[in-house]
Amino acid sequence: MTPPPAFFLPGWGFGRGPLEAVLEKSRWQCMDLPGCGMEASAAASASIPAHFTAAVDALLAQLPPVCALGGWSLGGMLALAAALRAPERFCQLLLVAATPSFIQREGWTFGRPPLELQAFRERIRQEGAALLPRFAASFCRGDAAPQTAQWLLQNASHMSQAALDVGLLWLEEADLRAGLARVGCPVTLIHGENDPLIPVEAARWLARQLPQARLAFLPDKAHAPFAPDAAACARFLRELPRP
Repeated sequence: MTPPPAFFLPGWGFGRGPLEAVLEKSRWQCMDLPGCGMEASAAASASIPAHFTAAVDALLAQLPPVCALGGWSLGGMLALAAALRAPERFCQLLLVAATPSFIQREGWTFGRPPLELQAFRERIRQEGAALLPRFAASFCRGDAAPQTAQWLLQNASHMSQAALDVGLLWLEEADLRAGLARVGCPVTLIHGENDPLIPVEAARWLARQLPQARLAFLPDKAHAPFAPDAAACARFLRELPRP
């Protein structure tokens, strides 16, 4: 029997480009964040969902009735949110460097300070994609491969200013801590042991809440654990059990 199709969502800011090399020769197909593909120009910015819940709606509308779904960082949050909204539609989740809440909230200390994200949003409005090299360098601190940030930047897809702005709003809005027991499908979580952006405690907490979770820490890796050795990560993906 042919397994259901498998789709993978990128993180904020870098598009699908860095992931295409990783997903090559695996069963996982890379897709864009809702409304944020390479074709999303200023003229097409109206197609970008304005809020996180609308982005989840748009994602569900794009997907087949049953599939496997994965994502890196913000993409992982969208994948998890889709499974919370319609658990019957997903046979497997693959969450890389994901968290149920990117920012700190009441009862949640494993996120970034809200004022930090708000300040970053203002800097993105002023500097746009010119800020991405500094951002990549910051979240790759602790990665054993010194070329990881440069590899991400070299492989990044163009993202419109509108996509950058709205993606940060989605990160501010998303809180996926409630109802995680509804996600009954197998979930693989992959997290870099040295991730400075989303702490390992967030991944451990998430794994405890999901009924069928498997958590794998990658030593000496930071927030982009698949880079720059795309071949090694591709081998890991091929070894994942199929639904």
